[in-house]
This record gives sequence, C-alpha cells and structure tokens, in this order.
Amino acid sequence: MQSNPSNPERPDNTRLAVVVVVFTVCALSLGDALIKFTSGEFVIWQIFVLRSLIVLPILLLYLRIRTPSALVIPQAMGWTVLRSLMLVAMWVFYYLALPNLELSIAAATYYTLPIFITLFSATFIGDKIGLLGWAAVAVGFIGVLLIIRPKAGDFNLYALLPLVSAVLYALAMILTRTKCRDVNPVMLSIALNVAFVTVGAVTALGILFLAPDQREGFILGPWARMETAEFVSIGLLAIAILIGSVGAAIAYQNGPPAIIGTFDFAYVGFALLWGLVFFSEVPDLLSLVGIALIVIAGIMSLRQ
Repeated sequence: MQSNPSNPERPDNTRLAVVVVVFTVCALSLGDALIKFTSGEFVIWQIFVLRSLIVLPILLLYLRIRTPSALVIPQAMGWTVLRSLMLVAMWVFYYLALPNLELSIAAATYYTLPIFITLFSATFIGDKIGLLGWAAVAVGFIGVLLIIRPKAGDFNLYALLPLVSAVLYALAMILTRTKCRDVNPVMLSIALNVAFVTVGAVTALGILFLAPDQREGFILGPWARMETAEFVSIGLLAIAILIGSVGAAIAYQNGPPAIIGTFDFAYVGFALLWGLVFFSEVPDLLSLVGIALIVIAGIMSLRQ
C-alpha cells in the first residue's frame, strides 16, 4: 500500500494499476449493491459499526507488521478527524440514496466527483482550469440534469443525495491533499473506520433513547438479529471496503492518476451490471444519455 521510500522514482506499473483499480471498483460496486439489497434488513449504523470492527484489526495488524513507526497519533490530527467525518457523512448520504434509486443512477450521479474536485482545486488551491475543464463541468451538469430531471412530476429528491456525496468526497480529497498529505494512508484508513464505529454507535444509541417509538426504516430501525446469513453479509461488506481502501492505494501508487482515474469509471459500468442482475433495473434512454455524459465529463476533467 505504501510506496517504497528507498526507491521514490521507481517506474510505474500501469498494467498492474489498471487491473487493480478495475477489480477494486468491481468489489466496491458489488458491496454497494449488497447495501441496497440488505437495506430492508440492516440499518445503516449497524453496517458502519460491524463492518469497521472487522476491518480495523486487519489494518492495525498490517501497519504493525509493515510500518510500526506509523502507529502514532498524526500531527494533523484535527484535520484527519474532520476528513474522516466528512467521508462518513458522504457514505451516509450515498447509502440513504441506494434504497430509493436505481444503482446505476446513484453511481453515475456520484461520479460527478471529478468535476467537483476540478472546481474545488481551482477555488481552494489555486489550480488553473483550462477550456477542457470548464467544458467538462458543462457536460457533467447537463448529464446530471438528464438524470434528476428537475421538473414537477419527474423530480426525484433522492437523486440529489449522491450529488451531495460527491461534493463531500471532493472536499475531503482537497483536505487530504492540503492538510493530511504527510499522514500515512493506512492511518487515514484507520481513522476513517474509527469514525464509522464512533458515529454509528453514538447515533444508534441516540435513536434508541430519543426515538424509541419510531424504530423503522434504514435510519431509525432496530439492528438486525445476527445469524449466519447476516454475518456473511457483513463479512462481504467488510471485504469490499477493505479491497476498496487497499486497491485504490495500490492503483494510484503504480499508475498515472489521469489514466487510473479514467478506469475508475468502470464503477458505473459495474453498477449498471449489478443493477440489472440483482434488481432487474434498466435505466430509460434519457438516464443512459445522462450517465454517458457524466462519464465523459469525468474523463475530460481528469485529462484537462
């Protein structure tokens, strides 16, 4: 997961990076399909807590064996906590959208994030946006409009939730680049999973004591009873998030970000596939055009 400091100029292995990122987004999209599939069974806070309780020991053991010197409180602790909370909020919004949207629609709307990263890089870091970058913003905006269709009768409020997720993720990545750049990436993953456990447990307890008579739905419902099938589901979700965090690090350390980011959009294709296989979801023509425009806009943003 961590580049070799003794050989900082080692050559890229783009072929490995592409294979890894495609496998990574395949696992993540399958995990998100499982979230959608089990949303009537689990509550979101139970997923957060149990999934991260499985992942945390693995990350800690890896860091203890590979880089024990990194097992310290980061100097940028405040920024690390803020980054983690922003990413937790990002997943909350995205997961809340999944039970109410086709998986491919949620995925495409979320993958407007390269556009927001481009805009926020210009706003907060001072990066210059070229003509291609502004064209990407326009194309992506048209794609989003085709998906959410903001007019009476067709408008789906839930389609805005992945858009909020994309904004939060883009802001968290800007924070990563500007304030958490020297923090070990595995430690950032550990901090994120600690935030998942903390937010999930605190929110679940708050609901239990403050809304004891409104225990239903993906947010307020009681925790599912854990039997063999439930443990298997949580285990699969843990594997998906672990592959996501490890795979992304490997891919972006071994290949140019512009190329790897392009293949990252395979998530949208896998989401279309899982939506068809598991939920018999077939987006209408306008939605498919919108998905295509968002993917094109994301690739343009990465290339500009």
